[in-house]
Parts: sequence; C-alpha cells; structure tokens
Amino acid sequence: MHPIIPEMKSFPTGRVHNSQGITNVESMSDIKQTERFPIRQAKEIVQGLLVPNPLIYWTDFLFHVTLGWTAFVLALMVPTFSLWQVAFYLIATLALYRAVITHELAHLKEKTFPIFRIVWNLVCGFPMMVPSFTYHGVHNDHHKARLYGTTDDGEYLPLALESPYKIILYLLLSFVFPIVFAARFILLTPLSFLHKGLRRFVWRSASSLAIDLRYRRPDARSRNRKAWLVQEVLTFFYGAGAIALVLMGILTYKALVLWYLISVLIFILNSLRTLAAHAYRNPGDQLMDFAEQYLDSVNVPGNRFLTALWAPVGLRYHATHHLFPSTPYHVLGEVHRRLAAELPDNTLYLKTTRNSLWDALKRLWVEASLAELRT
Repeated sequence: MHPIIPEMKSFPTGRVHNSQGITNVESMSDIKQTERFPIRQAKEIVQGLLVPNPLIYWTDFLFHVTLGWTAFVLALMVPTFSLWQVAFYLIATLALYRAVITHELAHLKEKTFPIFRIVWNLVCGFPMMVPSFTYHGVHNDHHKARLYGTTDDGEYLPLALESPYKIILYLLLSFVFPIVFAARFILLTPLSFLHKGLRRFVWRSASSLAIDLRYRRPDARSRNRKAWLVQEVLTFFYGAGAIALVLMGILTYKALVLWYLISVLIFILNSLRTLAAHAYRNPGDQLMDFAEQYLDSVNVPGNRFLTALWAPVGLRYHATHHLFPSTPYHVLGEVHRRLAAELPDNTLYLKTTRNSLWDALKRLWVEASLAELRT
C-alpha cells in the first residue's frame, strides 16, 4: 500500500494537476469556482448548532457498549454456529463498532469530557486494543490545511491514482489488523521498555490508527506522553489478562476467537467507510486549499438508520465534518440539511454527495481503473 507518486507540475494558481490531467476536484470548472465557495454564508447558517450535548454522548455510548458486550457474552453461551450465535455476533459487532469509533474524542477540546474519555478507554478502547491515543494527533493532522492529503497525513492515500487492486488489499488487511494490534500491545509494549530503538519504533510506527502504513508519528507529538503511557500499559494488562484467563481455564478460548471475528468485521466496516469518506485524488506532494479539501471529501446522507450502521456517529456526513470539524456528531445531519437548503448557491456544497456506499466505492474504483490504464 505504498503510493506511486505520478510526475507533478505546479500551476500559478497553486492548484494540483498531474501528468494525466487529473485534478483533485471534479472538473476544471470546479477549480475555477473553489474561491467562490460560500464558506462565510455556511458559517452564518450553522451558527449556534456546534455545541456538544453531554447527555447524548453518554446515553449513546453507554447503551451501545452495554449492548455490545452483552451480545458478546450471549454469543458465547448459545450453541456454536447457531442462528442465535450469528445474531448475537452481528449485534455485538454493530454495537461495539459504534461505541469504539474514537472520532469524536479527537475533536473535543482536550480538557472537556475527562470522565467520558476515561470510561471510553476502560470499557471499549482497552479491550478492543485501540486506546484513544492511537487516534489522537493522527486525526487532528488530517484536518490541518498544510497536511491534508499529503504524505504526512496518515489518514490519506491517493487511491484514485493507483491500481484498484490496492483497494482490495486495503480491505483484506482487516483480517490481519486485529492480530497486529494485539501483538503490538501484548508483546511489543513490554519488550519496548527493554530496548530504546524498539521503543522509538513502537512509538513512531506502531502507535497510530492510520491507513498509510508508511506514516510515522512525529516525535514532537509527545505532549501527552504520560497519559498515553498509562493507556498503553493498561491495554497490555487487558490483553495479557484475557490470555491468562484462557490459559487458566476461567475463560474459554472461544472468547478470543469471537473477539477476533468481531474485530475483523469492525475493521471491514470501518475500511469501507474510510474508502467512501474521500475521493483520494491528491498525489500527496501538493497542498490543497480549503475548498479543494472539502470537494475531495464525501457525504453519503443515505438512510437515517441503515447508513448509520456502516457510518455511525455522523460519519456519513464526512465532507460536512471537514467544513466544520468540531461539529458534534449528533447535529451533523441537521447542519447538512440546513446548508443544502439555505445556502444561496449550494452547487459546490452538493458536489460531495454520493447516493450510497456502493456509489462512492464504485466511483473510487472507476477512477483508479482509469488511472491504471493511463500508466
């Protein structure tokens, strides 16, 4: 999954073009219009909506994490491969998927919701081997104008400019990632404290939820290192403790198998959502202006209930999220509807809309296929 960077040339406008004439927005007319993107009007329309409601956060999270772990236990109690087990498996996966998405934690101000962050890690982040520090910093960089879509953005790959089979490879990695994450915390955490070089590698190359496997976490991103160290050690104890309980016969090995299968499906769902989140047209060595970054992102309004299964906590409005990153997930739908209805000219705003997950994935696949034919 290493991007192939095509030959680039910069134009006086600062926009991005590659040697095949592909741009990082829909068309040349879009490029001419990006400076007219109605951001001032958009800010006026959403004013007053961007306040998080703690009650919604707590109710949503506690309900789904409780449902998820309850279904997990029930899946272990019913006969293996029975319809009941399949049903509980799916319920556990979808509920824990919604609970485990750390997206909102990265955007909340650092000192807000402190108890929520602790509870999230204790009942979700640690047992799923994804403590919140693996997402912090990486996702914040993804929203920085000077980093978005570049090689320093760990949440971006120029998939629309590469072989479409890299999309397949990215999805297949979902079967490996749960084992990799478990090994990182259960094995590499204690070993890294015995070797400075290994510790540096673990910190820079194995501590981030990123889709670009070349991503290296900057050393400067250590301002929360003490808190993150506590998270890392506790995640180790969760994982090592589960294995110890199995070896002692207190837990059945089926619990580990079920954890793996749930994790795999969560990674698959999140990978599909990630593929549908952007157009991925920027080769990585050029900056994109604010409007171009928005037009490189995707909204899939879809069905209020079904679409939210694969894109929970407002993530189906990913382009709108890039307009206003601090928008609480529970109002993103309302923000999207108001912008679509009230902008004086919503043409550019609606450019990011896709009809469905399939529509978004098909467009990405077609563009990658065309790019491969041109190489």
